[in-house]
Amino acid sequence: MRASPAEASRSASNDRPTRGRRDPARIRSVARWIAGRVGSALLVVWIVATVVFFALRASGDPLEAILGGPGSQAGPEAVAQAREEYGLDQPLILQYLTQLWRVATFQLGDSYARRQPVSDLIAAQLPGTLLLAALALLLAWTLALAGSTIAATARGPVGRAVVAGVRGLELVATVMPQFWLGAVLILVFAASLRILPATSGGGDPAGLILPVVTLAIPIAGFLAQLSRDALREADRAPFATTARSRGASESRVLLHHTLRHASLPALSLSGWAFGHLLSGAVVVESLFARPGLGRLLLDAAMSRDVPVVIGSVVVVAVLYVLVVTVVDAVELLVDPRLRRARTAHAVERTPELAVGS
Repeated sequence: MRASPAEASRSASNDRPTRGRRDPARIRSVARWIAGRVGSALLVVWIVATVVFFALRASGDPLEAILGGPGSQAGPEAVAQAREEYGLDQPLILQYLTQLWRVATFQLGDSYARRQPVSDLIAAQLPGTLLLAALALLLAWTLALAGSTIAATARGPVGRAVVAGVRGLELVATVMPQFWLGAVLILVFAASLRILPATSGGGDPAGLILPVVTLAIPIAGFLAQLSRDALREADRAPFATTARSRGASESRVLLHHTLRHASLPALSLSGWAFGHLLSGAVVVESLFARPGLGRLLLDAAMSRDVPVVIGSVVVVAVLYVLVVTVVDAVELLVDPRLRRARTAHAVERTPELAVGS
C-alpha cells in the first residue's frame, strides 16, 4: 500500500534528526581526540623541560659554558656580571619558571656557548635530522615488509628454512647496537671496500647511505617481527579464505587483503619508531660526523648549554607527539573498524544522542 504524502513527509522529518544526531557524536569524538592529543603534548613538553632543566643544573654550573669553557680565566667582576645578565643570580625555582615561560612563548633565548638564538640553531640543524630519520623509517618499513612477506608466503621444507633464516636475521637486527653497527659499516664499506664515504658532512648524497642503514636495521628487525606474525594470522583469517574461494590469486589476496591488515600492528608503532630514530640520531650523527639536531644536542649537553638542550629536547618531544598523532590518524583511515568503534564510544558517552539514534 502506498503511503500518503503526509505520512511520507512525517517519515522524512523523523529520519533527518536521526541522521543529524550521528554527526554531533562524530564531532564530539574528533574534538575529544584532538583535546587529548593537545593535552598529552603539553604534558610531555612540561615533563621534558622540567627533567632536563634540573638534570643539567645538578650536573654543574652553566656559568662555565657562558664564560668560554673550563679554561676560562674570567675575573670575579666578569663572573658576577654574567650571573646577573643570564639570571643565574636568581633563586633556582625562579630560573626554572623563567625557562618554562620561554618554552611556552617559543622564546628559547640565546645559546650560552655559541651566543646565537637557540631557535636559529635548531632551525639550521633540524632539516638534516628529519631527512635522516624519514629515510631510515622508509628503509626500515621496506625491509620489514619484504622479510615478513617472504617468511609468511614460504611453503614446504625450503620455506621452513627460509622462515628460520628470516627469524634469525630479525633477532640479530633487533639486538644490534647502532654504534657497533655503524662502526662495522664504516670498516667494511668505507675503510676496506672504499665504495662509500665514512663521513656524511660534505653534502654528498652517498654520505647518507651508511647513516640511514645504521638507523634503519634495528627498527626493521622489530617491525618485521610484528608484521610477519600479523601476516600469518591474516593469511588464515576468514576474509582471506573467502577471497580465495572466489578465485583470487595468492598475490591478489596478499596485496589487497592480508598485507593491509598485517601492517596495522607495525603501523601503530611507527610513531615510537620515529621517536627512536630521532634519539638514535645523536649517536649516528656523531659517529658519521654529520651535522644535525642530535649532534647539536650532544655538544650542548657536554657544555651544559641549558637553553640549547631544553630547546632541542622540547622540539624532539613535540615532533614525536605530532608523528604519533599522524600515525593514529592514518590508522583510522586504514582500519574502518577503529572509526566505527570511536564513534560508537562517543554515542554511548552522550545519553541524549544514544537515545535519539
